[in-house]
Amino acid sequence: MKKQLIYSCLLIGATFIAGCTKNFEQINTDPTKVAPTLISAPFLMAQAQIKFSNSGYDQLLFQSMWSQSLASTYDYYGNGDKYIYAGSGRDYFSRTWNTSYGSSTLIDEMKNVIKGNAAFSNLDNCGTILRMMILQRITDAYGDIPFSQEGQAKDGIVAPVFDTQQSIYTSMLSQLEAATAALDVSKAGPSSDLFYSGDVSKWKKLGYSLMLRAAMRLTKVDPATAQKYAEKAYAGGAMSSIEDNAKVKADNTNGNGNSDAAALLVTDDFREVRWSKTLIDYMKLTADPRISAIAEISTGTGKKANETQVVGVNTASLQVGMPNGYDLKGGATDIANAPGYPGTSPANPAVTGDADAPVGKYSRPQFAVYDDRNRYNFLMTYGESELLFAEAATRGWSTGTAATHYANALTADLQTLAQFGTTSVPAASIATFVAAHPLIAGTALQQINMEYFVHTSATFNFNETWANWRRSGYPVLTKVNYPNQFATTIPRRIPYPLGLPSTNAANYAAAVARLSGGDTFIAKVWWDK
Repeated sequence: MKKQLIYSCLLIGATFIAGCTKNFEQINTDPTKVAPTLISAPFLMAQAQIKFSNSGYDQLLFQSMWSQSLASTYDYYGNGDKYIYAGSGRDYFSRTWNTSYGSSTLIDEMKNVIKGNAAFSNLDNCGTILRMMILQRITDAYGDIPFSQEGQAKDGIVAPVFDTQQSIYTSMLSQLEAATAALDVSKAGPSSDLFYSGDVSKWKKLGYSLMLRAAMRLTKVDPATAQKYAEKAYAGGAMSSIEDNAKVKADNTNGNGNSDAAALLVTDDFREVRWSKTLIDYMKLTADPRISAIAEISTGTGKKANETQVVGVNTASLQVGMPNGYDLKGGATDIANAPGYPGTSPANPAVTGDADAPVGKYSRPQFAVYDDRNRYNFLMTYGESELLFAEAATRGWSTGTAATHYANALTADLQTLAQFGTTSVPAASIATFVAAHPLIAGTALQQINMEYFVHTSATFNFNETWANWRRSGYPVLTKVNYPNQFATTIPRRIPYPLGLPSTNAANYAAAVARLSGGDTFIAKVWWDK
């Protein structure tokens, strides 16, 4: 993963230098420097899009397993699967912070370059929408964060204040409303846009959908504000089809390969990272046709077969989710002692030196879908938007009909898998599934948020899976019990990066003082009540 990050940075630098030296003789500038006025502003936003979307180990090691979407017996994933310090855990705790702020600073620089230039008003407003998406991820993970003074180091602010999450959400909703309303579909959009190829009408829909998502985070702490902005999002016009999905396609040839895939292609990850029992059991309970689209087991038996990176067997009846909290150490927590253990995948006698594969009968994310270094990263989908509107309507808010939104969401969520380009659910199966699962008033909140769990897991958007679990309480999860855990509950937030107490001591201390429980995994962010 370090090699990928370095390669990406070198590529960015090389691109900047190429752009600057093209007219070197005319501009007479130092070829070792980058003059801000010469940087392509749309390119900066494109770099922010790929950097932010390409989360990899940022979310795989923690969020994916805290929400029990994935499970693993591999020690490296102990931080997420078992809440114990393992692998490079302390370094990776900072990844969501560093990757996201690294993306937002690209937007900050883009805004500085085009400041005051009316010709770039759509780019500026799209940048605001993207910046709100980025900063929401950071505050949802950590709580109070630098927001109002973020990205102002050039102005001498090197120790920014940590704004309260309540004030951050107030500002985010206001900025999303203003930026989305200001988009002008009659003018050109961002020329290097990786989401929508510059289609401003789609950016408007994204802006209102993000407003909806931010609003719904507040259902526990400020339902009046949540209702106000959810209704504004509905009136404004959020996403209306899967063609509005906000996603970024990775480009491995040019050094921006999919980082989720890079992680899972590590031999130990590939052999031992599995879909969770929580997810697969629920999908089997509902006879979900997505099982065959997202899960598989190895085509052969034994350790060697389970390390061989080829397409597996996706027959739904053969898929088994692995429970979280187990290892391969032979003791009480060995996977062989797990309830319902399907047995080991025996060594292949025809393969010299082969060994048993203890987790070989558990379902892994499909190789062709999730291990493609050029695959899409999904950040916000039409299906998510429809599920949130369905919940808002269930709460009695003026956002349409809950049952209609829910049916739209189911259809869209199943159709969205085809956008990976390597899997799909047949149209007939989609229609049958949607007809068999109407929204029922008495269980509406559970149905809506369980579908949110399945959909964000299937699209590998685990940051959102974890956030919505904390907000909604679905799925109902059982904490893993394992020796020497760093959390007494399923983690509710990520501790701040280790360097902050020395680089921004006073503001860090003020933020920690506002946390009930201190800078720990079990403290809750403001909206998580």
